[in-house]
Amino acid sequence: MSTVWSLGAGLVLLLLWLRHRGLEAVLVHHRWVFVCLFLLPLSILFDVYYQLRAWAVWRLHSAPRQHGQRVRHIQAQVREWKNEGSKRYMCTGRPGWLTVSLRVGKYKKTHKNIMINLMDVLEVDSERQVVRVEPLVTMGQLTAHLNPMGWTIPVVPELDDLTVGGLIMGTGIESSSHIHGLFQHTCVAYELVLADGSLVRCSPTENSDLFYAVPWSCGTLGFLVAAEIKMIPAKKYIKLHYEPVRGLQKICERFAEESKKKENSFVEGLVYSLDEAVIMTGVLTDEAEPKKINRIGNYYKPWFFKHVEKYLKADRTGIEYIPSRHYYHRHTRSIFWELQDIIPFGNNPIFRYLFGWMAPPKISLLKLTQGEAIRKLYEQHHVVQDMLVPMKSLEKSIQTFHAGLNVYPLWLCPFILPNNPGMVHPKGDETELYVDIGAYGEPKTKHFEARASMREMEKFVRSVHGFQMLYADCYMTREEFWDMFDGSLYHKLREQMNCKDAFPEVYDKICKAARH
Repeated sequence: MSTVWSLGAGLVLLLLWLRHRGLEAVLVHHRWVFVCLFLLPLSILFDVYYQLRAWAVWRLHSAPRQHGQRVRHIQAQVREWKNEGSKRYMCTGRPGWLTVSLRVGKYKKTHKNIMINLMDVLEVDSERQVVRVEPLVTMGQLTAHLNPMGWTIPVVPELDDLTVGGLIMGTGIESSSHIHGLFQHTCVAYELVLADGSLVRCSPTENSDLFYAVPWSCGTLGFLVAAEIKMIPAKKYIKLHYEPVRGLQKICERFAEESKKKENSFVEGLVYSLDEAVIMTGVLTDEAEPKKINRIGNYYKPWFFKHVEKYLKADRTGIEYIPSRHYYHRHTRSIFWELQDIIPFGNNPIFRYLFGWMAPPKISLLKLTQGEAIRKLYEQHHVVQDMLVPMKSLEKSIQTFHAGLNVYPLWLCPFILPNNPGMVHPKGDETELYVDIGAYGEPKTKHFEARASMREMEKFVRSVHGFQMLYADCYMTREEFWDMFDGSLYHKLREQMNCKDAFPEVYDKICKAARH
């Protein structure tokens, strides 16, 4: 009984404090209170619901049987839109707050919402080494489904909640991308419902123009209803080598060297200052030295980027064996390093042991509850950007990021970019090695101003023939956007498939200059 009274008294004191400070002030200046008390428990409930649902679908084998019916329902909604006179653009009916992107999609309120309830793994074809999935299948869900069968996919982008549809219509990358390319390059076929309500399948040999135009189109060519993705055999561990490197030139040289080695299954860099970094290389293996196994994904373990930093501070190399699924989602618990700005004490051992099992809060719930004050605060004083630049421009790029943003750590992830048709390809005729530079956090540079500073970054990226990931805030004009991206195939297909009355142009959907 005394416990109940204690909880009741604590709740009363909390409510009095909220009333005194004001809810908005608490959400802005003490957001961790709201996150710890409400969002972490809610996130657990979300996870439990979706895990139980996935288990039930798997046990009942209902996904393949219901897929056709669900697709026909989507087709019926599109035909209904046509019968109503095609008066407004269409978009998916998924609420904007459920997406991992921090951008708030206001178009959902004015466009015709097409409900797409497609979130299941449909088929695992071991002979073809292909898995067929629906677009709302998440990376966490997919690896949990495939790994017990002895399979994985070649590129497993970080964060459990990233969906297959988002990674295809936008893009996705991981530390294996120096071998396999971006997420789109591991896909062998897409199935889409088009603006006329028809269902089409596209691949490199079937409707190939559409196949190459879909990635980066952000849902402006049709509704994705299924995708086929390559599978590779999974192994138990990643043998990970940590190498601290000092001096910017040496950092870039070592990173490029390791990225070109095909014997490295994984290559990743964390840059902690302008001249300090840790470069990690990994290989898949079934054997491990027991004393060197590190189950980094366990809730009580230090956040991965903090763990890596220990090698830099100690100025020593090291080797660990990390269970494969722990490695694939190594940055999930701390949302890379974003969680330290939300829960400043989140990596404290006491917090990890007592409450780490609830972390991280769902990004979707953070978006849903952030409010206008926090949204504006983040927009002006926070950066979440991924810029893809040629490896040969890495040193100059890091210097530009330092001068314009001064955000650390920076995430370095190499990837091979083939010369395929579509919006994103190298400037020349040959495959080229690129690197994703991820900047997440509060800029420390003086006189940072979101719009002006990011426009300078975008200008630099265009000058080296790089690309900006489209999940983030984009400040380019229409002309600048299509200077960065190759729109020739995209515009040709929008004309051929009568998309102009059905879907907004990708620029109008994602760029701030078009949305404001």
